[in-house]
Amino acid sequence: MLLGGSGSVTDRNDNAPGQMNRNLLAAVAGWLSADGVASLRYDKLGSGQTGWGRYGSHPGRAGIRPYEQETVAALRFLARQPQTDRVRLAVSGQAPKVRAVGLLEPVPIRFLDLVGRSSIASIALAVQNGQLTAAQAHSLRQALARAIASLRRTGTLPPGLPAGAAGTFNRDGMGTQLELSQIDRYDPAALAAKLPAHTAVLLTCSNADNYFGCDQVDHLASGLAKASARLDYVHLDGVDHFLKEDISKDPANFNQPLPFSARLRAALKTFLASNL
Repeated sequence: MLLGGSGSVTDRNDNAPGQMNRNLLAAVAGWLSADGVASLRYDKLGSGQTGWGRYGSHPGRAGIRPYEQETVAALRFLARQPQTDRVRLAVSGQAPKVRAVGLLEPVPIRFLDLVGRSSIASIALAVQNGQLTAAQAHSLRQALARAIASLRRTGTLPPGLPAGAAGTFNRDGMGTQLELSQIDRYDPAALAAKLPAHTAVLLTCSNADNYFGCDQVDHLASGLAKASARLDYVHLDGVDHFLKEDISKDPANFNQPLPFSARLRAALKTFLASNL
């Protein structure tokens, strides 16, 4: 089963509004099919053809629970198919009780920590380029810290945030405020440490991923080590967050029809042959 990231933002192919040519999960599904592995992917709540359903008039109330329920339902659906071997299930994206897990450029630290670090780096770059004064940057950093603290405490953003800070938590960009606060409760390394012992895990990081680096993914790997996972940790070179071969770190290229990582394709083939 293939799961996209970013809550309601991404559809079954891992595409998002305005970024409809990423097609990461479509590519992975094609690789699996070529290797004789059936796969299932679906449009999550709020994306693609699924829509918001009963949350249509108030999507901000969705939270993370509906996405967890969708995942469980999809995995059960896959397991019921007559062509499916129930003891050979694998998931890329999340980790319910399965035989193998693929974590392809996963979020490696608490989500709001990741957002905060990325935003602080962007603020520093804006100061360097003369787009912000030191005083403006200081004010934005304070507002950012206040926003993160409020999300963690109440699940909502505080009033009066400057646009530069409020835009960091834009629902259309990364999820509802409630969803963000609930996702942030989980440390990926702590979750990884709870996997059943000796679970097969394929984990990737890349030196060209503009969201996080291999040093951060190492934090997640430490949790997998505590679970005594059978870890295949692949360090990719010149591959972006959506697994396309691109050293630029420019998000504008996510939507370009660039080739996907040949090394990852080979690593996935080997991992599946050994563990499914």
